[in-house]
Amino acid sequence: MPLNLCNYESQTRKAIKAFWQTRDDAKLKHKEAGKSDQGERAGVTGGKNMDGFANLVVNLVEANGLPDAQIHQQRALLTLPGYFRPTKLWDLLVIDKGRLVAALEFKSHVGPSFGNNFNNRAEEAIGTSHDLWTAYREGAFGAHERPFVGWLMVVEDALASRTPVKDKSPHFPVMPDFTGASYLKRYDLLCQKLVKEQLYTSASVIATPRTALVDGMYSELSGMTGLRSFVASLAGHIAAQAARDVVE
Repeated sequence: MPLNLCNYESQTRKAIKAFWQTRDDAKLKHKEAGKSDQGERAGVTGGKNMDGFANLVVNLVEANGLPDAQIHQQRALLTLPGYFRPTKLWDLLVIDKGRLVAALEFKSHVGPSFGNNFNNRAEEAIGTSHDLWTAYREGAFGAHERPFVGWLMVVEDALASRTPVKDKSPHFPVMPDFTGASYLKRYDLLCQKLVKEQLYTSASVIATPRTALVDGMYSELSGMTGLRSFVASLAGHIAAQAARDVVE
């Protein structure tokens, strides 16, 4: 049975338009309320800006063989045990018959300042996955097959995110692939390495300009970190889980 990718391009364009619209609505709401939390931070703290991508995941799970799986998106049901810390709050969890099928994180990075948050995002992604896999090794999720662990990043496509960046490392040289890399390229490299080191089953970064509020435009940085690869990997994992259920 072929994988069903749920017309992900169309769904992604809708998700992108909703992403920018939700950010704009949140900033306007903060401004009208006279709150100090304004600007780009208001668009983040408003929440819900990545819901369109969560909806895509829900459709992929249902269309590829697990229509009865529990798909959790409410904050009270998104906690998993950790190894280095008691718990971790995820963005979406898929549970089927008591088994952790998938755990996903949806992140975004919008300018004007990209330098302040890239390292924080990288450290968070690395730490989160290391904590989960160590907990898995120690049996925190039962004696089941490895879950799909996904990391999806949406980055503003802007001059500041595409401009080469210089780094200072006075004692030892920066790794060659990062030399002169823009922030978009850095996210691409981060996602590639997260998968190569088996920290995530799939990691994707897509770039979108603010004008995508109108047309939902987005672009991918590489085949390995593109959204199609992410969607196909998740759909394949779900289909494999469904096939195991039939055998069992």
